[in-house]
Amino acid sequence: MERIWLKSYPPGVPADINPDEYKSLVELFETSVGKYGERPAFNNMGRTIRFAELDRMSRDFGAWLQARGLPRGARVALMMPNCLQYPVAMFGVLRAGDTVVNVNPLYTARELEYQLRDSGAEAIVILENFAHVLQEVLARTPIRHIVVTSLGELLGLKGLLVNLVVRKLKKMVPAYELPGAISFKNALNEGRDKPLDTPALGHDDIAFLQYTGGTTGVSKGAMLLHRNVIAALLQYKAWLSPLMGEERAVIITALPLYHIFSLTVNCLVMMVVGGENVLITNPRDIPGFVKELAKHRYSMISGVNTLFNALLNHPDFARLDFSALRLAVGGGMAVQKAVAERWKQVTGSPIIEGYGLTETAPSATANPLNVTTFTGAIGVPMPSTEVVLRDDDNRDLPLGQAGEICIRGPQVMAGYWQRPAETAEVLGKDGFLHTGDIGVMDEKGFIRVVDRKKDMIVVSGFKVFPNEIEQVVAMLPGVLECAVIGVPDEHSGEVPKVFVVKKDPQLTEQDVLEHCRKELTGYKRPKYVEFRAELPKTNVGKILRRALRDEKKAAFQSS
Repeated sequence: MERIWLKSYPPGVPADINPDEYKSLVELFETSVGKYGERPAFNNMGRTIRFAELDRMSRDFGAWLQARGLPRGARVALMMPNCLQYPVAMFGVLRAGDTVVNVNPLYTARELEYQLRDSGAEAIVILENFAHVLQEVLARTPIRHIVVTSLGELLGLKGLLVNLVVRKLKKMVPAYELPGAISFKNALNEGRDKPLDTPALGHDDIAFLQYTGGTTGVSKGAMLLHRNVIAALLQYKAWLSPLMGEERAVIITALPLYHIFSLTVNCLVMMVVGGENVLITNPRDIPGFVKELAKHRYSMISGVNTLFNALLNHPDFARLDFSALRLAVGGGMAVQKAVAERWKQVTGSPIIEGYGLTETAPSATANPLNVTTFTGAIGVPMPSTEVVLRDDDNRDLPLGQAGEICIRGPQVMAGYWQRPAETAEVLGKDGFLHTGDIGVMDEKGFIRVVDRKKDMIVVSGFKVFPNEIEQVVAMLPGVLECAVIGVPDEHSGEVPKVFVVKKDPQLTEQDVLEHCRKELTGYKRPKYVEFRAELPKTNVGKILRRALRDEKKAAFQSS
């Protein structure tokens, strides 16, 4: 295959990276903390931990896990927003030779139970705000070891005030009972006097079980091996080096670290280059977010379109000092042209879009960092990455012709956890991952996404699949049939809309929305409900979501 995109690489970006440079993420981590020990690694609510502190605390947590008898490769769930405990726990799990299972802290009991059971997680670190959800399902999961932490636990004296506000004034911590649970600090204290014996990890050990809907169906754990994540980190490092050089990077981390985009691009890439993550725990609090931005001279920020748009619409954002800002990275969902142009006007820095999936850790394509204007493209394949566009018969298509984006490279997952049949559906024998997205490549190797092959909905960068929502809505006794599609939304890019055929004439829109509120986490909940006498179907009775999408698309375009 001729890699025509290489001619679009900026000077200094190599055509290939060498994942064999490190045997495991633990070796890479130990190299970085040895090199950057006194540099700030993570900052949250005014408290900074340096790489040397991260080294010590993660060692202690890993030792605690091993002392609890967790074997090599055991799955450990992390259910926290952006806080200092997350990187400490995450690196501790890896150093113990175990596998990280990232869990969205906003999951409902049903969603949490599914992921814990499917992954076989034996231990969990959970923020106290969500402990009541774990209590509800604990008996039906394999969890044997529980660490409960608070937002302020690693913040020093300020943490006492933070916890007071959270627990008393805002009443954000519902009562819970988890017998045998231990605090995060106590786990670190117990591990401090115990040995850590990191096994000889290699490229084929599983570092993360990162849950995703994939390109179809229910949530599945993408098996990201140490090799996959090392490759992604070295690809991003190669992409950044010509722009950043030896300059110390400070990145604003507002997207949750449990999401693959922020986990890799922010948390792990900064570890490799000795940069600092400024963790934003609640990015929905835009006034508070803007005040926090005013305290830092940051060189990078990552986000999704909705986040950039929300910042731009706050009156104080434009008054900030952007003189140190070198790069804004957009991912997770398409960046709208109007938002990108306004961002450049306000900050002086362009938003550089990239593209990837959980299954690619998420490195796949990116716009060259010497691009100064919004391109509308997802960029070109990254080093050591091949991209082809294929038709429904798996044949490569010529340039300029739309086809399914297929990706091959060292960052592509090993497969879905305990799902060989579904792995075979997306990973070809030739190593190409079928993404389900339809794109077009031009003569310079730049790719544009033009459509989706599957029914996936993207809400503020999070994948939502109609099947799951339809199954939940169908649980309502008053529902005869239902179908879910994504419809355009100014804030989130897309939101789910459910079409319902009533079985009970008394069923109301509020009934449906209230039921979904109990069963689905926020971004999965339908924003709109439309009742219909019947739904479009094929001649064998299969509901035609595409007909509903086409109908709504036409109505949207004509409005």
